[in-house]
Amino acid sequence: MSLPPGFLDELRNRVPISRVIGRKVVWDLRKSNQARGDWWAPCPFHQEKSASFHCDDQKGFYYCFGCQAKGDALTFLREMDGLEFIEAVKLLAAEAGMQMPEPDPRARERGDRRDRLLEVTEAACRWFRLQMQTGAAAEARDYLARRGMDRDTEDRFEIGFAPDSRTALTRALREKGLDEALIVESGMSARPDGGGAAYDRFRDRIIFPIRDGQGRCIGFGGRAMAAAARAKYLNSPETPLFDKGRNLYNLGPARAAVAKGQRLVVAEGYMDVIALVRAGFEAAVAPLGTAITEDQLRLMWRVSPEPVIALDGDAAGQHAARRLIDLALPLTGPGQALRFVVLPAGQDPDDLLKSAGAGAMRALLDQARPLVDLLWSRETEGQVLDSPERKAALDRRLQQAIARIPDDLTRRHYADEIRTKRRELFGGDWQKRRGGPAARRAGPGAAGQGPARRGGASMAPRAPRPSATVSTPQSGEWLLEGASLLICALRPELIPATESRLERLVPQDPDRGALLHDLLSGTDTAAGRRALETLRADAHLGLTPAVIESQDDAAATAILTNLLERLEAQRAAGTELVRAEAEIQGEADEGLTWRMQQTARARHRAERPDMEDSGDLNEDRDALSAQLESWLNGQIWRKPPRR
Repeated sequence: MSLPPGFLDELRNRVPISRVIGRKVVWDLRKSNQARGDWWAPCPFHQEKSASFHCDDQKGFYYCFGCQAKGDALTFLREMDGLEFIEAVKLLAAEAGMQMPEPDPRARERGDRRDRLLEVTEAACRWFRLQMQTGAAAEARDYLARRGMDRDTEDRFEIGFAPDSRTALTRALREKGLDEALIVESGMSARPDGGGAAYDRFRDRIIFPIRDGQGRCIGFGGRAMAAAARAKYLNSPETPLFDKGRNLYNLGPARAAVAKGQRLVVAEGYMDVIALVRAGFEAAVAPLGTAITEDQLRLMWRVSPEPVIALDGDAAGQHAARRLIDLALPLTGPGQALRFVVLPAGQDPDDLLKSAGAGAMRALLDQARPLVDLLWSRETEGQVLDSPERKAALDRRLQQAIARIPDDLTRRHYADEIRTKRRELFGGDWQKRRGGPAARRAGPGAAGQGPARRGGASMAPRAPRPSATVSTPQSGEWLLEGASLLICALRPELIPATESRLERLVPQDPDRGALLHDLLSGTDTAAGRRALETLRADAHLGLTPAVIESQDDAAATAILTNLLERLEAQRAAGTELVRAEAEIQGEADEGLTWRMQQTARARHRAERPDMEDSGDLNEDRDALSAQLESWLNGQIWRKPPRR
């Protein structure tokens, strides 16, 4: 539908965005400034306790500093309530007391034709329901009874029957005054390729009406009664009303159930959904006879941020679930996650509910596994990982999969989970590969070789050789990075506690990159050894071995963690400055201002770990101002205070 210029602006001006959002959140009145139309609340798009969700009546926009959700009142209605754009406009216009504009003639014609097609499908639905009560449907009624279906369930899901007649439905619809061309266009009938009278698409089948999110009958699914039928299940063809890859069975009732607190469960077929609903899991949906598509995934996420996929426990169901990984990874992120239920072998939700009851199904849903677990299982089950090459191939497959995740924070957490699982899989060799505490207790080496070595490095301070290339500090980052790598080489037992931070170092120097890889993977390369020798010979790091050797594990870990925190804070500061230069145009955006403040605070905390973070930005204003001033003046390296 085409809207005239200025209509949406007038709509937004008439209805304060806080009025629309206020129905879904509880405003934090201590932080909000009602007189200025400045509102704060916990974000409705993700679970949190702090008020990081900001709504500005003057600008007409909202923004969450936690999950980065943003938009106007129409965006909020679409994302929160799952409305289409025009539906959100109509809802807002009704609240504003504005008349919706008349559609253009072509849009009106398309809308009128769609309405006429809906008349055909609704009439067909009623006719199918009547046929279920005839003698021809006796076998169908017996089948439903054997599947545990009662009359109330049949009525709730409007289950009908298509008799084994070539033209019964087409004839009945024409007798109601409906045009045959519309009957064919709606998918209820088809014409022979060679010409002739239209014939019914659904014959001798139990019929399941398919309704969209607004409750309109857009198509049908039919289960064949004859065992020799060419297709056990048959859906309506693609029509102006029906696109099976963009709809879900039972969508409208499921969305209402999710709004009441139930979790969205995605089953495989019509009967599974009906069984789940009868057992009390009313937020159940199913794809329409195909593998889950990207459009269906997005539709699920508009209903719930974390649907539970409960496909059949047979090989085909498990294969479909694992195939879904590749579809979901490029789309996943905060507020768009998936969990998976692994059903017993050979069972679907209907079978499980009949054999074990709703309690067993609820227990499985409570134990649903995240997407990262399914990814790990897919890449490791049945694999023999008994060589460096096979382990490297596993790492490469996992890295390539994780690299497809667009959200940086989500991708980082996936990497952390994969590292944990990898350590569990190869756990017995972890400390051995890295020279853990056992290596520390091994005592001095062979006679004449000096103190024991960790990770191939002698523990005694070594004077630079005349031929050695002594690195000069290029910046504070260079020293922090070098000290961190040297400590890890000297005390490899500290690596597991700081591995996720080490993974994010990405040294610019190739030799340092090789050393980091050696430390994390337990390998030994010539480039890594060369980098270690250079670090040991660096005059600026000369006291590091003596200092770190004098500390116990807890103190040494604290030192290493602080070095890595300071390094991350300094690099983040540089990154934000580059982004700020690119983003600031005129008045600074509030999101950019917030990021700059948070980056400065992180750097301040890293450089002054002895100072307590009050949690109130106002109390740290002077310190933050000094940090920002020194930051902008290019004073990158700041030594920690003496204690």
